[in-house]
Formats: sequence, structure tokens, C-alpha cells
Amino acid sequence: MKMFPIVILVCIAAASTAFAERSQSPFVVQTTGKSFDRLDQAIKAIGDGDGTIMIAPGTYRQCAVQTAGRVVFRAQQAGRVIFDGVTCEGKAALVLRGRGAVVDGIAFQNMHVPDANGAGIRLEQGNLDVMNSLFRNSEQGILTAADPSSEIRIDRSTFQHLGRCDRGMACAHSIYVGAYGKLSITYSRFESGDGGHYVKSRAAIADIRDNSFDDTGGHETNYMIDLPAGATGVISGNQMVQGKDKDNYSAFIAIAAEGTQNSSKGLSISGNRAAFAPGIDRSSAFVADWSSDRIALSQNVLATGIQPYERR
Repeated sequence: MKMFPIVILVCIAAASTAFAERSQSPFVVQTTGKSFDRLDQAIKAIGDGDGTIMIAPGTYRQCAVQTAGRVVFRAQQAGRVIFDGVTCEGKAALVLRGRGAVVDGIAFQNMHVPDANGAGIRLEQGNLDVMNSLFRNSEQGILTAADPSSEIRIDRSTFQHLGRCDRGMACAHSIYVGAYGKLSITYSRFESGDGGHYVKSRAAIADIRDNSFDDTGGHETNYMIDLPAGATGVISGNQMVQGKDKDNYSAFIAIAAEGTQNSSKGLSISGNRAAFAPGIDRSSAFVADWSSDRIALSQNVLATGIQPYERR
């Protein structure tokens, strides 16, 4: 009986120590329970294995590079983990070139670099899943290299005040995907772009469904969706509103404007809604197509002044 209170005190002391350690070290590798002060230390601890890093709420002015393994970056509380203004390798807050990555519940903001491509995420190889995340006030949201054997999936995320077409440099975009195997975007929101396209993708397959593209507050923006090398797949269930301040208002969706590296045969564009912001009186094409492939269009609801299809 006399020993019992001592055991309780030891347990309380251990719990208090663990709590203090967690409060001081916000990056916890879930499989081992080890915590780290810096994200790059947690990534290094996972190495070429598979692991999840749980991130405590807070605003972090640090960045990290993943060179191996498959890493899940997960906020303990979605929306309360913010990476603010710091990039690695002059690229992004997260530079990913491991076997794969998942980003869940994280916000990225204020990313600017000398070549004007500062991004929340720079993906250089491997699969990527992004969910419940926010990208804002940066030059790019997500920018990737080419990896035709891999896929990118974006779900329930928001992209706002991204992109640029200034300083005499090539434009940046809210999302710019290189020659990946497949890009999927679902239940996500794009709004108030600051230049370039909202989605530009060279992936061979596009699956872009049930998203919102609100360009009402956009500045010097271009297409909602640009598939410059062509693509097969589906674009459906999206809501699109074109704003007044456009660098190019000639189309909402562009197919193969820069070449036909990918087939666009059978690309299905259906069940979308497109309109102009209030007070705009102009004409535009819903789909502008530079490919020689047959595109399948059906049941799109278009406002007055929007032509369903133009062959370019």
C-alpha cells in the first residue's frame, strides 16, 4: 500500500515529461513516438522506410527535403499547421523526391523565390496525395517535375491568390503538373488567381471532378484548366466563373495548345457549369481544342456568350 502513491507519482512525472517533450518538439514520428524540433530531422529518422509525421498546431518558418521513403505529413489539427515563407533549395516549403508522400491538413503561404516559382510543394518524383490542405499568397501552389509512372491526387483543398505573369519571366500557376501519369483533382476550390492558369497539367490522364473555379477576384489570369500537351480522362461536375481582369479570356478549358504529346481521344467534358462574373459582357469558348482528336462534350450548362467548343 505504501508503494502505490510512489508508482502514481512516477507515472505522473513520466507523463508530464512526455507532455513537455511533445510541446517543445512538434514533429512526431508516429511509429516510434520520437519527436523532433525540426521537420527535416523527422524525415531523416524515417529514412527509406514508410512513416507518418504528426505535426502539432503552429506556424513554422522552416522547410524540408524528402529524398527517400514514403512519408505522410499530417497535421494533428487540420488547418492549424502553417508553413510560412521559407523554402528549401530555392524551390518550396516541401521538396519531395522520395518514393511517395501524403500531405494532409497543412497550409502553405507566402512562398517566393528568385526564379519566381516559389511553391508550397515541389514534387520531383513519386506519387503524391494532398488532402484538406490550403495553398495561398505564393507564386505557385504545387509545382512538379515529370514522372510518367506516378500519380497525383488532390482532394478537398483550397488554392487562392497564386500564380503570376510578371517580371518578364515565364508564368507561374496555382497548380503546374509536369509529365505525370495521372492527375486527379476532386472537391477542391480555386479562387482569386494572381496570374497564369488555375490548373496546368501535362499528365497523360486528367480526372478533374466536382471542383469550384471562382475567378471573380482574379488578376491577369488565363484558363481555368490548361492541358497543354493533351490528355484523356474526365472533366466533370465543375463550377466555373470567369472574372473581369483577364490576361486571356478566350477560353475556360484549353486542350493541346502547346502540342499533342498525349492523346486526347475520348476526353470527356460533361456536366460542368460555366458563367461570367456579374457585369461582364464578352464572348468566350468553353473548350478551345488544338488537338485533332475527338473530344466528348455533353450536358454542360453555359451562360450566354460562352460557345461550347472551338477548334483552334
